[in-house]
Amino acid sequence: MDRAQKEQLVEDLGQIFESSGVVVVSHYEGLTVAEMQDLRARAREVDASVRVAKNKLAKIALEGKPCASIADHLTGMTVLTYSEDPVAAAKVAQTFAKENDKLVILGGAMGETALDVAGVKAVSEMPSREELIASIVGCIGAPASNIAGAIGAPASNIASVLSTIEEKAA
Repeated sequence: MDRAQKEQLVEDLGQIFESSGVVVVSHYEGLTVAEMQDLRARAREVDASVRVAKNKLAKIALEGKPCASIADHLTGMTVLTYSEDPVAAAKVAQTFAKENDKLVILGGAMGETALDVAGVKAVSEMPSREELIASIVGCIGAPASNIAGAIGAPASNIASVLSTIEEKAA
């Protein structure tokens, strides 16, 4: 890799570190190509990404970035899992690590907040952005359906009372 390629890689990594909601650092020693492809496919499904980068270049890219705290984790065979959604990458990494002992989560960062292994696990258990939006929409929609039911209830009550009176008169 020549100097221009390294500079481009540092710039790309810098943009990743700047724009990601969460970055998870893991060791992947012993993962097969098929297992790594499986991890990448799972990440793609939730708009997350997986990237293997040279630790030295990643440390250079981290300088001055909000998630600079992960530099200490960049030793050995490391892989970065990241996403704009603050939960997606952590969920993918945590789920894959549960199923495959060869992926060992070292830590990560959520913006300027450093995450240890327990922190990554806690973030992975949070609801995703889509799940939060769905629950908020459900909360907003529930009062409207309750109001419609309340408005419609008196009319149906009057109709049943009138039908009862009519039956008694007949």
